[in-house]
Amino acid sequence: MKKVSNKIIIFSIAISLILLPFLLQVINTYLLHIAITIGVYIILSLSLNVIVGYAGQFALGHAAFYGIGAYVSALAMVNFKLSFWLALPLAAIVTGIFGLLLGSPVIRLKGDYLGIVTLGFGEIVRMIFINWIDVTKGPMGITSIPSPHIFEYTFNNKIDFYFLIVILDIITIFIISRIVYSGIGLNLLTIREDETVARSIGIKPTKYKLMAFTIGAFFAGAAGAFWAGYISFISPDAFKYIDSVNILAMVVLGGTASIPGSILGAVILTIAPEILRYASDYRMMLMGIAIVVMMIFKPSGFWGEKHRKYNFYGQ
Repeated sequence: MKKVSNKIIIFSIAISLILLPFLLQVINTYLLHIAITIGVYIILSLSLNVIVGYAGQFALGHAAFYGIGAYVSALAMVNFKLSFWLALPLAAIVTGIFGLLLGSPVIRLKGDYLGIVTLGFGEIVRMIFINWIDVTKGPMGITSIPSPHIFEYTFNNKIDFYFLIVILDIITIFIISRIVYSGIGLNLLTIREDETVARSIGIKPTKYKLMAFTIGAFFAGAAGAFWAGYISFISPDAFKYIDSVNILAMVVLGGTASIPGSILGAVILTIAPEILRYASDYRMMLMGIAIVVMMIFKPSGFWGEKHRKYNFYGQ
């Protein structure tokens, strides 16, 4: 019965995802844009959760990886005439390498120290975007980024991009779930709980922390590449420190070390600012109060680790 019920749930979700963009387009095309934005933040939240939730690394520079992916993709398409389908994996791989390079010297840091370093990394990357005018066009940004196309068909409406981000979300969820519910995820949780214990049973913390940074950066880069193709314009203003904080809030609010939690956090914190738009002067304050209250009464997030398929040590 449980398997039948799961199949019904999956089928219902699939039908809802297929019908949703057509319904939103009829109501208001801006709502369809919000749905696409949620899809992008789902990837960002999931990728950061690998670093924060599973590896236990307090990172505040995820917007930098997002920006690197967007700029690499945009430059590849504009300057080298690569198609979107080649630029996206290229951006993801290059960003993954940056994650590996950042992780190598900083993984020995913990807590606030690691947060400060990653915050600094994010600001350094943003300043490069602003000042390397010959390449990034500085504050003016990169314009006329070509849209994805398949043969003669060009993605020229939001419904096309909606289905593309849904496919990317499904791929991201599948890959990350396979990683975190494997021995790799179990080792990351062991390292997060106690590095000394991890070393005593033969787990190498350095190796797995670097892996977490690389995986997180890889998927953030893919999200950035999609955003560049969707918006057709990028600038340094889209990758500020506050964006890293917002992505981290999605992880914490939804539930660390939880894939459904990351998805739920991305949905809530993308929709909430739109609902509170009428109170523009107090919107961020109201969101902050809501998050603080929620953390007091539900510190593990809406969908925390207690919903995992196995508990610690896989028992």
